[in-house]
Amino acid sequence: MSQYKKVLVAIDLTEEAPQVLNKAKALHEGDDFALILVHVVEPVGYAYGGDIPMDLTELQEQLDKAAKDQLRAYGNEYGIPEDHQIVTVGRPESEIHRLCKELSADLVIVGSHGRKGFQLLLGSTANGVLHGATCDVLAVRIDNQ
Repeated sequence: MSQYKKVLVAIDLTEEAPQVLNKAKALHEGDDFALILVHVVEPVGYAYGGDIPMDLTELQEQLDKAAKDQLRAYGNEYGIPEDHQIVTVGRPESEIHRLCKELSADLVIVGSHGRKGFQLLLGSTANGVLHGATCDVLAVRIDNQ
């Protein structure tokens, strides 16, 4: 029996997401814990530094809807019910930390590209999650074949 009861699976909705989901499902087989699928949409304003004098609300809503649709498709494919699928807006590391606390998660699973050198200095979501998490973190190595 697993020591985990609630596991957050944070994915970025790229073609690499199934690698993270496959690892989560493999861990889940035979164990009785809840998988909660999470995607964080970064605010459109972050991409432009908030310097664009225009209303980006409609664009943000379109991105949110597309993310929800794609997350729902992954949830259906991997047998994760809709009430265990969360799309939220914000900085990925901060939102994942917040959700871990709010949902009393025991483990968060994220993908990691294994950056080195200068790329590592720029940071990554997996690194940010690891260094602020209040629960265990499993970083799944992404195979970039």
